[in-house]
Amino acid sequence: YGEELEACLREIEEHQILTIAVAMDLPSYQRSLEIADRCDLVLPAFGVHPKRAPEYAARLRQLDNVIEQSPMIGEIGLDFHWVEDAAQYPAQKKVLEYFLAAAREQNKVVNLHTKGAEKEILDLLERYDIRRAIVHWYSGPADIFHALIDYGAYFTVGVEVFSAENIQAIAREVPAGQLLTETDNPGGLKWLRGVVGRPLEVEKVVQVIAALRQSTADAVTKIVYDNFMKLTADDPWLADVRARVRGS
Repeated sequence: YGEELEACLREIEEHQILTIAVAMDLPSYQRSLEIADRCDLVLPAFGVHPKRAPEYAARLRQLDNVIEQSPMIGEIGLDFHWVEDAAQYPAQKKVLEYFLAAAREQNKVVNLHTKGAEKEILDLLERYDIRRAIVHWYSGPADIFHALIDYGAYFTVGVEVFSAENIQAIAREVPAGQLLTETDNPGGLKWLRGVVGRPLEVEKVVQVIAALRQSTADAVTKIVYDNFMKLTADDPWLADVRARVRGS
C-alpha cells in the first residue's frame, strides 16, 4: 500500500474488517507481521504462492519454524494457467505437498490458489485429508467446483464479482454455509481495473453478492461471519482471533 497503508489501517479499524493477510513468500509474510503489530484485525498467514515455489522447493525444511508460527497456511496451491512453464510444476507440487502435510499435522486452515489445476488440488486435499480448506478466487470448471463443494471446501468471492459472469454464477451457487468474502488487496482490483483496492471494497463485494442471491448485505455479512466462526471453531491457533472478532 505504500503511503496509503495508514489510511487503509484506519479503514480496517473504523469498520472492524478482519483482514487475513496471506503471504506469497517469506518477505511478504514478514511484512504482514510488521503490519499486524499495528492493527490487531490483521491476521498474517504464511504460505508460498505457486509462482514462488521454485525459489523454495530445495529448502523447505528451513520454513518449518515459520509454518509452525503461522496460525493459518496460505497462500499455497498450484497454477498451471498463469505459470506457463511446465518445468516449474514439479516444484509447485513439492512445495504444496509439504505445506499440506504440515497443515494436516498441525490441524490448520489452508488458503488455496487453484488456477488451471483445480482437479489436482481436489485430489491432493483428499489424499492429505485436509478438511478445512478455503478456495481463493475460484474460476475453474463447474464440475470441480461442485466436487469441491461436496468435499466441504469454503469459497471466497472477491472483486471480480463486480463484472465477471462466471464469478457471479459462483456467488449465486456456492452454498450459504460455505461462502466467504475477499478483496485480494491491494493487487486484485489493480489487476482488474488499474486501481489499488482498499479494505472497504469488501463491503461492495457483499452488496453485489446480496443482490445476486436476492438477499441483503446484512444477511450476507452474517453468513460470512458465521462461516468464519464455524471454520475456526475449537482451533487453538485462532482462538485469540475469534475473540477479537466476537468483540468487534
